Amino acid sequence: MGKERFKPLEQEVMTVEQRRVAQALLDGPRRGLPGPFHALLRSPELADRVRSLGDYIRFQNSLPAKVRELVILMVARFWSAQYELHAHLHHSRTAGLDPATADAIVQGRRPDRFDAEEAVAFDFVSELLQHRDVSDRTYHSAIDRFGERGVIDMVSTAGYFCFVSLVLNMERHPIPEDTADAAGA
Repeated sequence: MGKERFKPLEQEVMTVEQRRVAQALLDGPRRGLPGPFHALLRSPELADRVRSLGDYIRFQNSLPAKVRELVILMVARFWSAQYELHAHLHHSRTAGLDPATADAIVQGRRPDRFDAEEAVAFDFVSELLQHRDVSDRTYHSAIDRFGERGVIDMVSTAGYFCFVSLVLNMERHPIPEDTADAAGA
């Protein structure tokens, strides 16, 4: 994979705006500057907007936590985003996703068993990633299960983590040796 391209910025070299955004990340639900944020701080206005959107996606959206983590793992697997897979494998277990389900997704396989919510989300996100659209049948199943807000939250979660995965891959963000650093984006 190569060496990390964007090293963490030291406080003394940060601009006022970079320090403000870094402090917002430290004070927010992530309690740190995980994943793509060392790179994104090079554009502090963007980093702040990504932070704000990510706070909603990660901590406030309408999807059940295990479904949100399933979606994140699927996107990270699709983009081969190793840091994101590492971080969200841990988060998925905390969120209640069956470890066998999470492991299958990380390995690029369809899990052997799902609950009803997981199956609908898996089919929806699989179609969206592979075909850049979803069939009417899959769309209606998702609407019936999660409602319109839930479908928008599912698409937004997938889209946000596509962005995060691309940044992490370009940046060659390393997988932390210590899982305490795996806060995820």
